[in-house]
Amino acid sequence: MKHTLLKHFFVQNQSWAPLVIRIPLGIIFMAHGAQKLFGWFGGYGLEGTGQWLASVGFEPGYIMALLAGSAEFFGGLALVLGLLTRPAAIVTAFTMLMAMTVHIGNGLFVSNNGYEFALILLAASVSLAISGAGKLSVDTIVKVKA
Repeated sequence: MKHTLLKHFFVQNQSWAPLVIRIPLGIIFMAHGAQKLFGWFGGYGLEGTGQWLASVGFEPGYIMALLAGSAEFFGGLALVLGLLTRPAAIVTAFTMLMAMTVHIGNGLFVSNNGYEFALILLAASVSLAISGAGKLSVDTIVKVKA
């Protein structure tokens, strides 16, 4: 049973299409996670992000910032590498569902601080959770023998 579950994580669609989604999606997630965790790229770091998250109802803010930042940064890194792509995609998809709850009241368009950016990241993450990493991935190299 254990080997069957692990094997499922590594078996994926062997086309090039997931790679085309995986790399830019992973880079975007890593950049946003780095803003939250390290204050890079104009971000506010854990303290500032935590204060903002607490102000919109995600308590305790610091822990929520650590969780969201880690999901985005490390999930994005895993997507770029194609390492445990399905679990990484599920984590990033869940993170985007939470992000959408913050923006849903502003409508669709990002120009109004809406949820469209989170929605497309959610859709791309779900696509990778279904398809797996595709070609040129660590998941392709690491195959668990069942």
